[in-house]
Amino acid sequence: MFGIFKPKAHIAPLENSKVDSTYSRLRWQLFFGIFFGYAGYYLVRKNFSLAMPYLIDEGFSRGELGVALAAVSIAYGLSKFLMGNVSDRSNPRYFLTAGLVMSSLVMLCFGFMPWATGSVAAMFILLFLNGWFQGMGWPACGRTMVHWWSRKERGEIVSVWNVAHNVGGGLIGPMFILGLWAFNDDWRTAFYVPALFALLVAFFVWLTVRDTPQSCGLPPIEEYKDDYPDGYDKSFETEMTAKEIFFKYIFNNKLLWSIAIANAFVYLIRYGVLDWAPVYLKEAKGFSVDKTSWAYFLYEWAGIPGTLLCGWISDKLFKGRRAPAGILFMVLVTLAVLVYWFNPAGNPTIDMLALIAIGFLIYGPVMLIGLYALELAPKKAAGTAAGLTGLFGYLGGAVAANAVLGYTVDLYGWDGGFIILVGSCVTSIVCFVYALLGERALHERKAKEKAALAQ
Repeated sequence: MFGIFKPKAHIAPLENSKVDSTYSRLRWQLFFGIFFGYAGYYLVRKNFSLAMPYLIDEGFSRGELGVALAAVSIAYGLSKFLMGNVSDRSNPRYFLTAGLVMSSLVMLCFGFMPWATGSVAAMFILLFLNGWFQGMGWPACGRTMVHWWSRKERGEIVSVWNVAHNVGGGLIGPMFILGLWAFNDDWRTAFYVPALFALLVAFFVWLTVRDTPQSCGLPPIEEYKDDYPDGYDKSFETEMTAKEIFFKYIFNNKLLWSIAIANAFVYLIRYGVLDWAPVYLKEAKGFSVDKTSWAYFLYEWAGIPGTLLCGWISDKLFKGRRAPAGILFMVLVTLAVLVYWFNPAGNPTIDMLALIAIGFLIYGPVMLIGLYALELAPKKAAGTAAGLTGLFGYLGGAVAANAVLGYTVDLYGWDGGFIILVGSCVTSIVCFVYALLGERALHERKAKEKAALAQ
């Protein structure tokens, strides 16, 4: 890799007496760095959704705003895959910090430059740039986790870390309310107040995140924990070329492709509900700005216990199999979406509970797919593997949630939009069932190989 992004070289090993204390200290430091760092990314990702009701009042149609909003998903999907490959060959300390700083600067443009919201073209370009910089977050965090936590620890650590986006995404609602109060009802505070906080988070990331254990004088995590994945050898500690990552571990990985397709439908539901909640609740249910902002907050933060529960169920109840937990949660998501759709106006409590239920349930499958991708490739290719699922999730799912849902609602009303959401729920369940069959076959094959070696 080039410039400051180049991975830090391995240094001489520390004395054995210092390994345990150094590993313990750095793992806590790194976890806080990537947790709050990724939460910071979400402070400057979905701000545009909160501003959309005001932009509609200024004359933009839902379809036009949906097209502009789709730029984030298009760019993010491409970036998470392509920049994910770059992150596999980069120092996450600088890579993660750079993406967050650039994304914050884009939001400051929206907040302080009137031309930024003056046309669909300007909004599309800036949101595309924001989406591209956002794509630098997840892969860098994934690279950190697979280098500093062993396979047996990873399910728990990924589940806990994954709620960072609920923390960050949920906070922009209260920050928006605070900004309206502090800056004379200026709706552009949806952009610049969270962006200023995100810049502070970027500095914290730079202070806390480090590269690989070997760059800190520590042994590889597999050696330290005596937890080696199947087929592990010393080549797993060698940085790979882009060609090797793509053609040896990604493009021919059938199970990885299957969960990537499932991710497209999960993301359509996730962002179809989230991005349009402020507009839907205002237009169809008569919610005020304060109520829609708090609903946005509750949707995101409900995902925290839901994600942790889903990870626990997949580890404990289903013994490390991810697809059964995904099926269970997506069936429940379908029921919650139906309640959110058919509950008549005038029952705001039920609307809020349905929205909270969707948020509680949908982030579990999102986490499972990302975790599964990390487990299906060597750690030097983890960012690219996760990027492939992100590519499908954002280009296949989130773009449809933004642009397709926007124009569908313009043409057929909210009922048309909810038909798409329910259809996506059903299709995602079908995809998880397909993944379940593949996962079962994989486990059976590994069991046979292990039995054969034991004989």
